[in-house]
Amino acid sequence: MLRSRIVHWLRVILPLAALALLSVLFLLARKPDPEAAIPYADVDPRDLAERQAVTSPRYAGVTDDGARVSIDSTEAAPGDGPGQGSARTVRMTIRAKDGRAADVSAGTAALEGDAILLQDGARMTTADGWIVTAPEFHASRVAGTVNADHEVNVLAPFGDLTAGQMELRPLGDGTGDHVLDLSGGVRLIYQP
Repeated sequence: MLRSRIVHWLRVILPLAALALLSVLFLLARKPDPEAAIPYADVDPRDLAERQAVTSPRYAGVTDDGARVSIDSTEAAPGDGPGQGSARTVRMTIRAKDGRAADVSAGTAALEGDAILLQDGARMTTADGWIVTAPEFHASRVAGTVNADHEVNVLAPFGDLTAGQMELRPLGDGTGDHVLDLSGGVRLIYQP
């Protein structure tokens, strides 16, 4: 009998206590400030919602000679026409069939069909330890080529080189290997 009275009173008191706690939480809570900015947002939300862009896009494919190509970016946006676009903070990796790779990075990229124009801090690093910098690189994601028409600076394992032009292209013998071709007045400062 005592037990049933306690259970009866608890069935009334516990829901009332829960209701009282919720009421106190809502009465004492601060009102949200719609003007306060999110502390970790660096962009204007309206601008982000209005423009067409994709964040963290990734492309992966295979070239005509069997090398794997992957392209990563922090943001990509469509261009004016079909097959056109732009990207920011781009990294392109060409990995030959034998596993050797060349990584190309740049601040911005302009895309037009198969062609990619990499600019703003364009840099290429090969698996052999060669580091090539140029004002811009032209790349093809289908052919697996990277070239520079302007002067390039190269830091090689055996010294520093400068050249008028550079091209990374497949050998064309079906092996999927690539060759780095420097031309146009190549100068070497040999460091033994």
